[in-house]
Amino acid sequence: MLELLSNPDVWLSFATLAALEVVLGIDNLVFISIVADKLPKEQQARARQIGLMAALGMRILMLLGITWIVGLTEPVFTVSGFEASWRDIILLGGGIFLLVKGTLEIHHTVEGDGNHGGPKKASATFLMAVGQIMVLDLVFSLDSIITAVGMTDQIEVMIAAVVFAILVMLFAASPVSAFIHEHPTTKMLALSFLLLIGMSLIADGLHFHIPREYLYFAIAFSIIVEGLNLLAKASKRRKAEARANSDQ
Repeated sequence: MLELLSNPDVWLSFATLAALEVVLGIDNLVFISIVADKLPKEQQARARQIGLMAALGMRILMLLGITWIVGLTEPVFTVSGFEASWRDIILLGGGIFLLVKGTLEIHHTVEGDGNHGGPKKASATFLMAVGQIMVLDLVFSLDSIITAVGMTDQIEVMIAAVVFAILVMLFAASPVSAFIHEHPTTKMLALSFLLLIGMSLIADGLHFHIPREYLYFAIAFSIIVEGLNLLAKASKRRKAEARANSDQ
């Protein structure tokens, strides 16, 4: 252990992998924030915490079963020359789930969801939200762990990087969720990210790899544009308030 801690290459591997895990975790964080936002306010933080702790548990278990993870990339059946592995099947299922979920959420946001459930329905909704979060955790964890396995062969470094990334997301989950809730246009933008990520997962499952850099550039560009839009709205509001005060 002391040899690992004193090795600069280990620290470099940890820093690189931790940064990648945080970036890969952004997808998961956006989804968790959107799902939790549909719950009563007093349940939202608990749902986010359960979702992220479930992600941490699954990722550590998957890291401990690296042989099994590597085996997921082996073909299990072939159709017309297309070799499908369990990884492909999981990515396809996760991508379709994100497309359906994102489309339904956009519909509810635009048309209104008409949800009139009482306490019993609220309890069922909480369980459904946690279930959805755990299902997508599995998909995002798989992508994250395969990245970790490709970056280093030291299990201690992998686990430390994953724990660090989850801790960062735990601290960021509440501010991200509050920001999305306070700015409806950012929620629509986040939902469009889910559709984009869903399409990329389906493409990966069909062996059409889309470089993640393209996706993150598109997401970053959209966030910058939305940020400028929010700044412009805030500036107009301040000017309107100043005008109203001067007229009084």
